Amino acid sequence: MSTANLTASSIAFSSVGTTLCQRSFRSFVVKAATAVAPKYTSLKPLGDRVLVKIKTVEDKTDGGILLPTSAQSKPQSGEVVAVGEGKSIGKNKVDISVKTGTQVVYSKYAGTEVEFSGSNHLILKEDDIVGILETDDIKDLKPLNDRVFIKIAEAEEKTAGGLLLTEATKEKPSIGTVVAVGPGPLDEEGNRKALPIAPGNTVLFSKYAGNDFKGNDGTNFIALRASDVMAVLS
Repeated sequence: MSTANLTASSIAFSSVGTTLCQRSFRSFVVKAATAVAPKYTSLKPLGDRVLVKIKTVEDKTDGGILLPTSAQSKPQSGEVVAVGEGKSIGKNKVDISVKTGTQVVYSKYAGTEVEFSGSNHLILKEDDIVGILETDDIKDLKPLNDRVFIKIAEAEEKTAGGLLLTEATKEKPSIGTVVAVGPGPLDEEGNRKALPIAPGNTVLFSKYAGNDFKGNDGTNFIALRASDVMAVLS
């Protein structure tokens, strides 16, 4: 368990919507702001919460063009700077599975934003952390808990009749190859339950679940919960 020191004269909180059906409810985000007096100099997450310093948004394109705020991609990664004491499941105490200093990727609309010392932070549940990313390429993501990381199959570019499809009319693929899986969810005793999915499996997954990512080479990936995987294909 650790504590993050705060030095700014105020802290602004911005609450956001839940992760359920994220992509189908992207416009539904609730925000609120609260100022905290400067006499408070530390922030200690409680329970299974984690404090993450958000990775800075790039404000220019690769060609150097300045992006307006509305065109900037919302950060989904950052560094863990403080963790709670964990939670109790049954008679067992379960510690937070990530440590301070760990680089993580989290669900897009999870948590509560906290601004101090000129940097944006996020307080979120450990379960909202999708995985650990120790490199600059999402293909190396190590999923946590019951998350499954999948390389999405490319969409078909032609119809059965041979007509070329535009990007707008292409059906979103819901088939992919499993790249990595998490250690599994916790059972009633606080022990990990292994997932019935393994790297290399070709799977059919729920169309509107999870978080989409693009690798440095343009490859499309998705991270979702194992319960959103509907079948293994062979």
